[in-house]
Amino acid sequence: MKDVEEGIARRKPAMGIHRLGVILDSSVVIEAERQRLNAAEFLKRIVQAVGEREAALSSITVAELAHGICRANTLELRDRRRAFLNELKAAVPVYSITDNTAELIGKIGGSRRPGVSIPFDDLLIGACALNEGMRWQPESAALRRIPGLALVQM
Repeated sequence: MKDVEEGIARRKPAMGIHRLGVILDSSVVIEAERQRLNAAEFLKRIVQAVGEREAALSSITVAELAHGICRANTLELRDRRRAFLNELKAAVPVYSITDNTAELIGKIGGSRRPGVSIPFDDLLIGACALNEGMRWQPESAALRRIPGLALVQM
């Protein structure tokens, strides 16, 4: 774990750790789409909840939303989900899993104590937020186990 913490400490200045941005959790984005909000309405609610901060998506969240588009059971639902994702991607940056993020994922995952688990998709998104110096507002309590990750409650 010391190795992970040292790696995080070395990255902080390069990552802009004091950024006030937030990586949007998949569950919150999915809930907004289910409530039939458009991207502008959803982002307005985000600003009301967390203040004037940059909002962004992880590419993993985009993959989860694309999965939901393909799983839609009607054409109307599929089109609505596609429009929501397109609007959202046009409005906020999408951060990819880079080689630095991948290293961080491996270090965090490999440094966990036996019996301590973090769902892999949450680990990917959390590491993306950490690598970008962003906060994250996850629904999962498991994310408190990622050292150095600042969490935001909605």
